[in-house]
Amino acid sequence: MSITVEIALKEAMLLDGAIGAALVDAASGLTLGTANAARSNLDLAVAAAGNTEVLRAKQRTMQLLSMDDSIEDILITLDKQYHVIRPLNTPSGKGLFLYLALDVAKANLGLARHQLRGLAERIEV
Repeated sequence: MSITVEIALKEAMLLDGAIGAALVDAASGLTLGTANAARSNLDLAVAAAGNTEVLRAKQRTMQLLSMDDSIEDILITLDKQYHVIRPLNTPSGKGLFLYLALDVAKANLGLARHQLRGLAERIEV
């Protein structure tokens, strides 16, 4: 069953420790939708643009290494936050990625990655 961008972001924000979530166009770095926790000061537009560069750098590196593989997700661990970048592989989601920021103290990283995978598979743009 497919879900809209709005529903996907709302569901992402239900994850324990969720700080912010966004659907991002990897070509431009612009957000197609965002959701922030009530007390979050995370600037999702800045995060989206920066994480677009992270994704592009990894894709370039894989090309240079002639790797015949695809990115499942990219995890960045900070002292207080996890940042997960998950490219969409659905026909309507090509060139887009989901971005999720989590509070390390409150999040279950394994469960969050599993649920983000499910959202990425169901999102319809």
